[in-house]
Amino acid sequence: MQDDEFRQAVEKNRDLVFRIAYTYLRDAADADDVTQDVFIKLLRHEGDFASEAHRRNWLVRVCVNECRSLFRRPWRRVEDIERYANSLQMPSRGHVELLTSVMHLPEKYRVPLVLHYYAGFSTGEVASMLRVPAATVRTRLARARARLRKMLEADGIPHREMEVVQ
Repeated sequence: MQDDEFRQAVEKNRDLVFRIAYTYLRDAADADDVTQDVFIKLLRHEGDFASEAHRRNWLVRVCVNECRSLFRRPWRRVEDIERYANSLQMPSRGHVELLTSVMHLPEKYRVPLVLHYYAGFSTGEVASMLRVPAATVRTRLARARARLRKMLEADGIPHREMEVVQ
């Protein structure tokens, strides 16, 4: 891979890879490490990608695999989600509450939600990346939305404000 091509790939996909890693790991330092490992693997990757979408899917798959391997390490920790969310610059308090609520969902709901709604992958693509049936992804998305709605309403965020943050 040429230096310019690699630099462009990192610029285009760095945020996506970090967010997916953070969604899995719930720790910014670990997510940074995984992000760096993913791009090192991209730099060492000897094959060609058919398209930019193919490269993006490959990066997400490698990121998911790296996160799963990190879970097996004994020193794994989880960061305080509220503190991290409050440290980010968000347009409104509703956005902070939404991020915090998403991060409190179980992994099986949290990851498909981020891949589908933030990263913009179709349910079929998410299913392929997570190696589960597409129907499972759709079910998990529906359950995640229902849980989020309950969590946000319990925190006193009216339904109208939730639509604004979506």
